[in-house]
Amino acid sequence: MPEKKKEPDYEAAMKQLEAIVCSMESGEMGVDAMTAELKKAQKLIKMCRDRLTKTDEEIKKILE
Repeated sequence: MPEKKKEPDYEAAMKQLEAIVCSMESGEMGVDAMTAELKKAQKLIKMCRDRLTKTDEEIKKILE
């Protein structure tokens, strides 16, 4: 049975996003690579947003 890929932690995801942005801003990335990196970035952004939302909810529960 194939093993599910483990998602990166928040900090690792942010570093990946920063690397993607730097690569795009440098102008060294081709159109095909840019498309793939944008899709990867979208997934990372969603993952980070979900983590922040979950953490916010947990903090609110603790403070209640």
